[in-house]
Amino acid sequence: MPHAPLIVDIAGTALTGDDCRRLAHPLVGGLVLFARNWENRAQLTALCAAVKRLRPDLLICVDHEGGRVQRFRTDGFTHLPPMRALGRLWMRDALRAQDVASACGYVLAAELRACGVDFSFTPVLDLEWAAGDGAGPRSAVIGERALHSDPRVVAMLAKSLAHGLLRVGMAHCGKHFPGHGWASADSHTDLPRDARPLKTILQNDAAPYGWMSSTLTAVMPAHVIYSRVDSRPAGFSARWLQDILRGRLGFGGAIISDDLSMQAARRIDGRAVTSTEAVLAALAAGCDLVLLCNQSLNDGLVIDDVIDGLAQAQLTGQWQPREVSETRRHALLPRGCAPDWSDLMREPAYLHALSLLP
Repeated sequence: MPHAPLIVDIAGTALTGDDCRRLAHPLVGGLVLFARNWENRAQLTALCAAVKRLRPDLLICVDHEGGRVQRFRTDGFTHLPPMRALGRLWMRDALRAQDVASACGYVLAAELRACGVDFSFTPVLDLEWAAGDGAGPRSAVIGERALHSDPRVVAMLAKSLAHGLLRVGMAHCGKHFPGHGWASADSHTDLPRDARPLKTILQNDAAPYGWMSSTLTAVMPAHVIYSRVDSRPAGFSARWLQDILRGRLGFGGAIISDDLSMQAARRIDGRAVTSTEAVLAALAAGCDLVLLCNQSLNDGLVIDDVIDGLAQAQLTGQWQPREVSETRRHALLPRGCAPDWSDLMREPAYLHALSLLP
């Protein structure tokens, strides 16, 4: 079985010839969508259908969490609450909060699947750490995306959210392992650091990953350096991904890198790296799939370079495809038939879930 580790993007709302060429390449296993790829439901549905005609096995992904991270917001898509709202509800009624979390997952997955989207990078498992002065969250890039400050609450609510997703046949991705809530810098523009000891991180931030090891279908590591554990960011660290996540915590699903175009992914061991070098480092550390976002802009030359570079690395023995990684990728494809949007709007389970949302 060939290994297709690259998840790439496209620039527009319909496939171009270059998009088709790239998505048809055997090293490409997925497409990640953004708000720029959206006009309306009919257009999104047509785009996803065109992708599946080209490659039925391609994984069509999106960052669709709720709150400020929701790519599709109009033409019938429900405005999902930020995950913090579920944590606040937990403090008033824990059992109801779990039911509402499951309803959020159901609505999120049903609406995406009705348009042909396979997979969303959710839930966020980062803890909501408070800043030292108590003025707000320690990590602004996480902020209201965090469910709660207590890892036990995060695990329970995330498991309920995952249950809602799985009811509609959609897999899910816990992020950002082992935890981004403590590191204050934004990995999109900087390289965050966390100097706490491993024991502290495992007891707090990483605890939900252990408690959900038999539930999670995918995990996304953080572009954060945990300096007392490894000098490399977690997404490039075999210590974090293989020794701790797989070995110690027992996770057996797919590991998907965070966006390798982010600033925090462009330096390894203090050295600036190319996109191809970043891809090879992430795969060598233990990632099964790697994300290259926003690289279709400027004619997509970076995507072409990475495809060529990875193919060359395979020929020269610098990278070896792994059948188990491809099996994990296929396991993320949705189960069961996708609902039709008009039928979904009359479906009792969907309407009930919708009525529970805050």
